[in-house]
Amino acid sequence: MVNRVLAHTGARHPVIQAPMGWIARSPLAAAVSAAGGLGMVETSSGEVDACRREIDTMVASGLPFGVNLPLMFLRDDRLVRHVADAGVRFVTTSAGNPATFVDLLREHGLTVYHVVPSIRAARKAVAAGVDGLVVEGAEGGGFKNPAEVSLLVLLQGIREITDLPLVAAGGIVDGRGMAAAFALGAEAVQMGTRFLASAESPVHTHYKQAVLAADETGTVVVNRTGSPTMRVLGTEFSRALAASGGPAHSSLDAIKRLYFDGEMEASLASAGQSAGLVHDVESVATIIERTMAGFHAAMATAARRAGEV
Repeated sequence: MVNRVLAHTGARHPVIQAPMGWIARSPLAAAVSAAGGLGMVETSSGEVDACRREIDTMVASGLPFGVNLPLMFLRDDRLVRHVADAGVRFVTTSAGNPATFVDLLREHGLTVYHVVPSIRAARKAVAAGVDGLVVEGAEGGGFKNPAEVSLLVLLQGIREITDLPLVAAGGIVDGRGMAAAFALGAEAVQMGTRFLASAESPVHTHYKQAVLAADETGTVVVNRTGSPTMRVLGTEFSRALAASGGPAHSSLDAIKRLYFDGEMEASLASAGQSAGLVHDVESVATIIERTMAGFHAAMATAARRAGEV
């Protein structure tokens, strides 16, 4: 398979691992990239020195990978300049104006995709000169646009206004979802919740098991009227927070206690509605292999059905 996203990233398969804060570091990213997908390194945790080390580790591995730069969380341009100088090939920018650093990054030969949750944001990113877009539907986990628009609608609307390469994100865990996204104009998919519940994911078993136990209604959106709006697993803590409309801030210590110590009521556990489609903890290699096989099977089935119309 050859398409523009593969050409931009160097991956063998158009499956990108979401840049989940604290989770998307070199062990998970390297596993995804070694299996033919594109591993991503996060910087949203704000742990600048740790993220720089993770980026350097991935550069040294020789594997294709990318880095996410959440613009509103960057206190200065240190990480941006480190990425630009380190030999990284592909970045995604998010949560801010892509024009802030796109010229600097492209001057250093990087390919820049911007994450967009709306058609308006897509227009702005296209005008800023990005190379592609990650189209993020409201189904996905983590930080969200308070105006919830599904991936189904966004892909169609954004494809109407641009021919840039599109990566579909939100609600996709397998080849069926990937085939649906491709039918609407995507050239790759980004998966977070599915890789969160992988064998190589660094999070505690309690977190992974909570994903497996959730159904399609097992997430809630907190802080709908403020910032940051987030989609997270429905726990006693998160459901109370969603009902109160209170702010979705948690201390760094509380987040790490949930992620790595398994204290599921300590903070907010990001996950998408696709948690209801995740049934097993599997290796990254198995997830990607099954996704690609399911994609080709779903496309073939759709072609047969179309021929019967």
